[in-house]
Amino acid sequence: MITGGVGGANTRTGLLFEGRTDLATFLAAQPGYRVAGVDVFYRDELVAHVFKKHAFYRYLAAKGVDWRRHLSKQLFPDNCIYVIVNNTLFIIECKYQRVAGSVDEKLQTCDYKRKRYKRLLAELNYEVEYVYILNDWFRQDCYRDTLDYIIAVGCHYYFNYIPLQRLGLPVP
Repeated sequence: MITGGVGGANTRTGLLFEGRTDLATFLAAQPGYRVAGVDVFYRDELVAHVFKKHAFYRYLAAKGVDWRRHLSKQLFPDNCIYVIVNNTLFIIECKYQRVAGSVDEKLQTCDYKRKRYKRLLAELNYEVEYVYILNDWFRQDCYRDTLDYIIAVGCHYYFNYIPLQRLGLPVP
């Protein structure tokens, strides 16, 4: 359960994140960051573009990517951020639970979704990473196999924080 998913252990490389806040709002509240539309600036330097759901597809259309050429159905990310310096789009899904429920199975779809996003972004030559931000509910032993699976298929998870440095973003 710990391998590759040590989230929350080192907040110097990330910031606490409340999953009910969107990523743009969260970043805009951090020292040195400013968000204008989808553009993310750190100390007035453009460092990323941030999207939610339909805004992601508007961005792709502006780049000349027709999702229908690559997917049979749209995928709508909770949050995603294209980090310019490492040419990587991070799909960030926030999963918060207080009782057992359908999220259990949703965690097991990361490999499928990451592969679909990779196909979608291939013509832009973007790298794709799929990341879960989880609350402490998922630290329970009954999630060990699921968390191991997330890492085994090349996806990532963190507990209660966004790893800004891991994303390639400056840490205030």
